[in-house]
Amino acid sequence: MFLFISGAEIFVVLVITVMLFGADKLPEIARGLGKGMRQIKDATNDIKREIKNSAEKNDIDIDIATNIRKEINKVKDNFDDFSRPVSKIKDTIIDDITGPVKRNK
Repeated sequence: MFLFISGAEIFVVLVITVMLFGADKLPEIARGLGKGMRQIKDATNDIKREIKNSAEKNDIDIDIATNIRKEINKVKDNFDDFSRPVSKIKDTIIDDITGPVKRNK
């Protein structure tokens, strides 16, 4: 699925584009869009490279997202360590009340 657009919707967009611009102009338009997208990609890569180089020169950690993910995983692990015994106690209490009936999980 490409951007939540079905094949029929893409076909309709292509037909309308051909009707508006004509078949002879489509290659020019596509070429221009391709060049523009390439220039944007090159510009963003240059910006990323400059930020990375500047951060490395100043000893700044630029991989903040990875560090945040690690901390979140630690918190999740700690929460799981806390919640497992509580869940076992809850299951034991439910078994004592209802008897050894299978629970739907």
